[in-house]
Amino acid sequence: MSMKGKTMPTQAVPTAQEIMNRQVQTVPPDMPLSDVVAFLLKNGLSNAPVVSQEGDRRLLLGFVSEGDCLEFLCNELVYGNPSPPQRAETIMKKHPTCVDPQADVFTISSILTNHRYRHLPVVQDGCLLGIVSRCDILKSLDKTYRDWIRTRDRERFPVDTHKIMNHRFIVLEH
Repeated sequence: MSMKGKTMPTQAVPTAQEIMNRQVQTVPPDMPLSDVVAFLLKNGLSNAPVVSQEGDRRLLLGFVSEGDCLEFLCNELVYGNPSPPQRAETIMKKHPTCVDPQADVFTISSILTNHRYRHLPVVQDGCLLGIVSRCDILKSLDKTYRDWIRTRDRERFPVDTHKIMNHRFIVLEH
């Protein structure tokens, strides 16, 4: 693409696989509600993937958030304890919106902003690979933008060595 039209240069656009957090803290499906709350608070998390561990594979079952915990804690305090007790798998959001590892930052940004999500799981064949957050995307877009601006400015104001050379001789003649 031409830089004269101020369009994005044809360069590799970062993907989820390149920017995702691979060190994701997860909860098992059978974790009791009180333990889920304690886990989120202890780790300073607003949400966590619920996964079933099958060998090396972490199968994503859902996502549990602070909001889910608030809802179910309030319900228990107002209406009493349910039978059976609530667990991660009973309070989680099933079938969360996920992205493929090859999804680019523009696609992910669109999903995050249009749905007002803060995090998206990166999943391949049902397995959790990592998480991308709004902050991850913002950092990546900022770097891409700054690189683009530097390239655009260099192309808009290219150094003309002939003028520099001619200017040197003009100055010497006076």
